[in-house]
Amino acid sequence: MGENWWRNAVIYQIYPRSFADSDGDGVGDLGGVVSGMDHLAGLGVDAVWLTPFYPSPWVDGGYDVCDHRAVDPELGTLADFDRLVTAAHDRGIRVLVDIVPNHTSDRHPWFQRALAAPPGSPERDRYLFRYGRGDRPPSNWESRFGGRAWTRLPDGQWYLHLFSPEQPDLNWDNPEVRAEFADILRFWARRGVDGFRVDVAAALVKDMTEPLRDVVGGEGASGLDDLAANPDHPFLDRPEVHDIYREWNRIFHEFDPPRIGVAEAWVHNDRRVRYTRGDELQQAFNFEFLRVRWNAAEYRRIIQESVAGARSVGATATWVLSNHDVVRPVTTLGLPADIDPKVWLASHGENPPADLELGTRRARAAALLSLGLPGSAYVYQGEELGLPEVPDLPVEVLSDPKWEHTSHKEKGRDGCRVPMPWTRDGVSAGFSTAPGWLPQPCGWGARSVQAQDGDPGSMLELYRSALRARREFAEDESFAWDDRHNIGDVLAFWRGDVLVLVNTGGSAVPLPAGEVLLSSIGLGDVLPGDAAVWLRVGTSAGR
Repeated sequence: MGENWWRNAVIYQIYPRSFADSDGDGVGDLGGVVSGMDHLAGLGVDAVWLTPFYPSPWVDGGYDVCDHRAVDPELGTLADFDRLVTAAHDRGIRVLVDIVPNHTSDRHPWFQRALAAPPGSPERDRYLFRYGRGDRPPSNWESRFGGRAWTRLPDGQWYLHLFSPEQPDLNWDNPEVRAEFADILRFWARRGVDGFRVDVAAALVKDMTEPLRDVVGGEGASGLDDLAANPDHPFLDRPEVHDIYREWNRIFHEFDPPRIGVAEAWVHNDRRVRYTRGDELQQAFNFEFLRVRWNAAEYRRIIQESVAGARSVGATATWVLSNHDVVRPVTTLGLPADIDPKVWLASHGENPPADLELGTRRARAAALLSLGLPGSAYVYQGEELGLPEVPDLPVEVLSDPKWEHTSHKEKGRDGCRVPMPWTRDGVSAGFSTAPGWLPQPCGWGARSVQAQDGDPGSMLELYRSALRARREFAEDESFAWDDRHNIGDVLAFWRGDVLVLVNTGGSAVPLPAGEVLLSSIGLGDVLPGDAAVWLRVGTSAGR
């Protein structure tokens, strides 16, 4: 695949604390990731992406970082990280790590020095401290986790945190901040890292011109997903952020092969593609695709816009069905489309109960849809096992800050972070020799790697087969709709001589003649509802 391997890669996301535990303390670690490398190689992925493993108080799942150049002792050491990179590279698997540039932990040495220093000091200038409007905060900006985005100190200044108060935002107008992260990128690149997933990529630069501008919508408006009402947003997707990624691109090209960057940017396609221009990052997550609730017309629109947008800047699109921040697709696709997954989670999964049989059927078809599209596909750990969301975790084990900061209105993201099942039996289904840090539901072992291995009808074998078959056409970046079949509830498109058909409706449709490469369900002469197939027709002529 060469230095442009990322254009058509399948990248597997690992949440290390929940992947596998090598030392028996019930918490996943880097040694556990090494132990799972053969599983990943057998699955056929091209790369892994590790969410944060740095020293952290774990207020926000590791995204509150105390030291960007070390490994949290609970998860291992730098020597363990080096061993992980070697194990991956020996199997032809590349390694991406999370970089968290928007904020640090409040326990980071920089912030501790800022708290000890007076207003106006160089130490405070590394973060975003301001005086308020009398007793009110400097602006109406809200935290993504709920509540205001400002915390007041005894000396009268407020500091900005777009997430938890324990995650103070950095000041990217400060040259020290820019130099620090340039050095962090080089530190990990020298250790063999192949690329970086950039957390909160769209929010690094804020317009801090006094007086600060409120977000349109008044008090309580978060603005994080409100670019339509705030096109010149004070802290989201500001044009100046692209200067940072141009600088990073130059750093990536100091290495051979060049390293890559992937933006987490919750913005629409027309804004998202700007992050992947030739002199910036290489990819950006396509969250619009992730949000589609099994609707052919919506898929058709998002796919068309995404492919065209990526091509307009010389990049390839990305396709994401799930990650560590959203309800798992087996569950989401088993809920009525008018049900908000956040509201459903708040009912502990009871209103209404998810139809996991339907959700699994649709998730199998969605896998063939996403893996059949041109560009890169991201697979979140457990997606290949068809793991559902765990909505009924006891409230006393919840660790997501959303639970507390929304006054228990949002249950948060713990339900998609429950430890992986590896074996049918065991105290934590092979995840550890001890109970996992989050409890697994009864029967979790029946969904394990061991239980599904060799079962031709399992989700695991579907993913293995799809990743093998995908290699035959993945590097051909051609894409064209098949107008004969791309109608109504059916999506139909060509990848070279492979015709991908996805039926999002409830009624069967005629199946065109051709060699079945792979299907999400057993087929006769029709394609049933909630199913997908890859056909080799021999030619895409006449489409």
